[in-house]
Amino acid sequence: MSSLSDPHPDQRRDELAREVSQVLRDVPDFPEPGIVFKDFTPLLADPGLSARVVDDLAGRHRGEIDIVAGIEARGFVFGAATAYALAVPFVPIRKAGKLPSATYRVDYDLEYGSATLEMHTDAVRPGQRVLLVDDVLATGGTAAATVELLRRAQAHVSAVEVILELGFLSGREAVPDVMVRSLLST
Repeated sequence: MSSLSDPHPDQRRDELAREVSQVLRDVPDFPEPGIVFKDFTPLLADPGLSARVVDDLAGRHRGEIDIVAGIEARGFVFGAATAYALAVPFVPIRKAGKLPSATYRVDYDLEYGSATLEMHTDAVRPGQRVLLVDDVLATGGTAAATVELLRRAQAHVSAVEVILELGFLSGREAVPDVMVRSLLST
């Protein structure tokens, strides 16, 4: 018995990208003057479109990963939904002081300051294949810090998936040895 495949997956993904692009909202001067914040709440308010984004993420990784990690906060939304769709565990990557047990910790620079991320030391086991999910890839500092946390636990980071990549900030260069995919790029 032969299986049928989608004859036009690139066209479907292009259409999904157009629809997502139309609902994202720019908020100038947030959280600081000169920053244009990409507001994802209109996407989250559209359950059908959000489901299609999650299906797109999950579809590329079915059977290839053991865990999904999501970066606080919007990475939690898309990461947890992707983990659910793949029937694999979800690992939250949190800001400092938010996790109750022993953690790995890494400090890193943002485009407008610095921050600290943490992950429970027992969140992943050595050799597990992890898909890292977030909403936006900007300078890549957050993604690189999270990859470092996962590697401290001896996990294998299979890919970084984001919905929007701010290509002009060259964030994927911060994680040169990890496959990075984005639905949209500016």
